[in-house]
Amino acid sequence: MSTSETTETKPEIYTFREEDVQKAKDLVGVYHAVTQREQYTRATPDIMRNFARSYGDDNPLFVDEEYGLDTRWGGQIAPPMINIALTKDLLADPVPKDQRRPSFRGIHVFVSGTTTDWYRPVYDGDTLFSFQGFEKVEEKQSEFAGRSLIVTRIHVQFNQRAEVVQTQRVITIHTERHESKKRKKYDAIEPASYTADEIAKIDEIYAAEQVRGANTRYFEDVAVGDTLGTMAKGPLTTTDMVVFHSGGYGFAPYTPTSSRLAYKNRQRIAAFYIPNEQGVPDVAQRIHWDSEYARSIGLPAAYDYGMMRDCWLSHFLTDWIGDEGWVESMSSQMRKFNYEGDIHTFTGEVVGKRVEGDRYLVDVELRGTSQRGEITCPATATISLPSRETGLAVLPTAPVEFERVAAKMLKRSGELRAAKRQGTKA
Repeated sequence: MSTSETTETKPEIYTFREEDVQKAKDLVGVYHAVTQREQYTRATPDIMRNFARSYGDDNPLFVDEEYGLDTRWGGQIAPPMINIALTKDLLADPVPKDQRRPSFRGIHVFVSGTTTDWYRPVYDGDTLFSFQGFEKVEEKQSEFAGRSLIVTRIHVQFNQRAEVVQTQRVITIHTERHESKKRKKYDAIEPASYTADEIAKIDEIYAAEQVRGANTRYFEDVAVGDTLGTMAKGPLTTTDMVVFHSGGYGFAPYTPTSSRLAYKNRQRIAAFYIPNEQGVPDVAQRIHWDSEYARSIGLPAAYDYGMMRDCWLSHFLTDWIGDEGWVESMSSQMRKFNYEGDIHTFTGEVVGKRVEGDRYLVDVELRGTSQRGEITCPATATISLPSRETGLAVLPTAPVEFERVAAKMLKRSGELRAAKRQGTKA
């Protein structure tokens, strides 16, 4: 036998660089303008509709440009999670070297949970901008991943008037990657399969789902213990992931690209491209649609994005509240993977009611449960509902300090754009 036939190939291992870990800790509380654009930059009827449909939402408030004219909003509005698809790039002064984010090259990143606060709707014609920063950085050791870094990032999104639309805190788990390490924890998980009768039962859930819509849900009509009904999502397919991306989830700055654009992207972020079984460099992100690659790192199949399940959770809420309500906040956790083939049912119940000033608030608990009986994405939410006594649901007030930062960044971006057009230095 030749040497190449008898020598075992060493597994490729990606570990944290200590300077990256320390830099992440040093950047807590530092905000920077988002200078990458997402797939979309300005809300239009088509964009709002396509994004809603990308995760299976047909609420006419989001998908019909005429329907909203007869509601309190006076027009079509965007679904709550539009922030993951819609951001225009800001121009900003160069980031000082000591404030640049660590690259964490070769490190797996999992979204484990988010907390989102919504302050005002996004309308046709609105342009959204964003700034972000690290809010918290913690180190952890686990049996599954070894050393990991838990990073909470805050994303503040605002419109062309520097009005904060929403804030989102995203908890990400950064883990070391050992390409050949066997994950015994997941060996017992078998891919899901279904009989025709089982698919028919899932279809019954879909057939019974309803959008509350114009049938106003008032605060006085809600009682603690009320259930939110049942919603189905899945079984998850590769097609679902493709539709989710094509509907707007751009995943900047790692946007899936092809041909020459993929080549250019590979020159920019080479470590993000890992050869597939044919030796072709392909994005590590393919773990969301390439089950063969997922199995190569010890998982039983490709799995969804945490942000997809946040879209599902918000969809469940907006179907329930009706046209006049407003989802103020939602906090979710991603406790388990959602693999290709998995079906999820969403359920929830009212756990509290309260009045804060002129706002009539309802607290709910909700969750997505897989066919294994595992709650993979528990969540809580606070909803503002209209009162029969006072009328419209009152929206919360955005943080003043964030609107000040937004106004400053938007002003500076405008100065830099004007200088760029004129060929001068701002």
